[in-house]
Parts: sequence; structure tokens; C-alpha cells
Amino acid sequence: MRMKLGFLVAGLGLLCLAAPLAAHHSWTADYDGAKPITVKGVVSKVEWTNPHTHFYVDVADAKGTVTTWNFEMASTLSLERGGWTRKTLPVGAEVTVGGFGGRAVTTRAIASSITTAEGKALFVGKPGQ
Repeated sequence: MRMKLGFLVAGLGLLCLAAPLAAHHSWTADYDGAKPITVKGVVSKVEWTNPHTHFYVDVADAKGTVTTWNFEMASTLSLERGGWTRKTLPVGAEVTVGGFGGRAVTTRAIASSITTAEGKALFVGKPGQ
């Protein structure tokens, strides 16, 4: 009887440890795959943080009104494995960014491509990494 109880407690303990692994959500929870976007602007901020890196792009419309877009990318580890450093995307760089728009916030998106003004394509990782 004690042995069965011990296995039950150990099994429940392992189950509790595994629960946080299931907590990571799919990128489709925040972004809509049916809303592809492309914006061209200037990088105004880069947040090299976990679990995902964010960068901000100031986009000016025809009237000169500036809208700041918040783009999410893969984790810092994934970006580093793809050759990134903190200097890869400097503030002030002109970029064209493709991605998928946010479900709740229209100026938020997940980046799927970044191209510099010189035409260099930067690795961004797969959405949701």
C-alpha cells in the first residue's frame, strides 16, 4: 500500500513539473495569419529580452503622421543561433518588415521577414520560436 501511494505522489509531482511546459501559447493566439502586413520605416527601439525579442519601427504616412509598430520575433537564443548580436538591428536603421498583424492591437505584429535599406534579408526565426 505504501509503495502504491509513493508511486502516486511521485507521478503527481512529475505531472506538476510538466504543466509549465504546456503554458507556452501558439503565436496564433496573439497574431492573425490571415492579416499579412508589410511596413517600411525606421527602427526606434530594440528590446533584446526573453522569452521573445521585440523591436519598434516608426512608420510615417503620406501626411507625415508617425505610427510606431511593435514587432515580435523569436527568442534571443534562436536569434543568436541565426547569427544575430545586439548590433544586428541598430536604432535608426531603415527597414522593411513583413509579418502578421495582431488580433487585438493593430500596430502590433509578429515579424516574418526583415530587409535592410541595402537589401540585406535578416534571419527572424520561425513565428512562435
